[in-house]
Amino acid sequence: MKLADLYLFLKSDIEKIEKELENAVQAKHPILQEASLHLLQAGGKRIRPVFVLLSAKFGTYDIERIKQIAVALELIHMASLVHDDVIDNADLRRGKSTIKAQWDNRVAMYTGDYIFAKAIERTAYFQNEDIHKIISGAMNEMCLGEIEQIRDQYNWHQNLKTYLRRIKRKTALLIAVSCQLGAVSAGASAKDQSRLYHYGYNVGMSYQIIDDILDFTGSEKELGKPAGDDLLQGNITLPALYAMCHNAEDKKFISDMLKKENKTEVDMAPLLDIVKQSGGIEYSKELSKKYLNRAFQSLDGLSDISAKKSLLDIAKYIGSRNS
Repeated sequence: MKLADLYLFLKSDIEKIEKELENAVQAKHPILQEASLHLLQAGGKRIRPVFVLLSAKFGTYDIERIKQIAVALELIHMASLVHDDVIDNADLRRGKSTIKAQWDNRVAMYTGDYIFAKAIERTAYFQNEDIHKIISGAMNEMCLGEIEQIRDQYNWHQNLKTYLRRIKRKTALLIAVSCQLGAVSAGASAKDQSRLYHYGYNVGMSYQIIDDILDFTGSEKELGKPAGDDLLQGNITLPALYAMCHNAEDKKFISDMLKKENKTEVDMAPLLDIVKQSGGIEYSKELSKKYLNRAFQSLDGLSDISAKKSLLDIAKYIGSRNS
């Protein structure tokens, strides 16, 4: 079963959002236009707009109003990916050339800034001050997450708390806010807004942990990038963190291997084996399950409508995905 099968009843509204995204990234300058469309057409799960729409079902659902939030949050996500690829010096995303690789770092940074600006433009539709505070707060935290990732590259002395804070800021928060703002924009009750926020946060944490597992267990074809690429770039994710914290020799071996100036010479196979044999994959899966269980609990008290079932099914899918 595909992820999109879990919310088929939203198909027409998701198509509207896709068209709105295409309209949103139109630009007068040809390079901005081409680069923005290149990113949009690379695809994506559009999971943040889906969470907005599903959460809005617990209030007064008006797609013409709610789509403004859905588009804004997806644009914020897209812009953050462009900046991520510059920071990580990534040439591929979802198996296709990044904007940074297709053009250069300057074009990528300005394209990301342009898409951020278009996201803010969308939020002007709303007079609700809380919506603007929530979005600006999330963007602020995302920037802190990016700075933390840069600071912690090749830092072999991190701990679990540092990792969890970073993935909260980089991934979980925007998913949490997508659920929260879907409910806010539809006028759902304050209790339902809180339930949906906590659902999104816990799903987002689980989602990123699973992503970090797949970076070690997936194939290049499945990932759209080489296996172990995060570690090669000096980003210490949970499976590797576990391995390094539980075996000093493995920690030294990994850090020594990745000190090489020319990363193309690094043989990732023994590093992947160390992580897999350390128990780090199993530990990460267990932590992901804990967050998923909290997500399920967060939905208690919500009305038993089709959107609630979809939220439950999406969480289960995220916990079991292999790509």
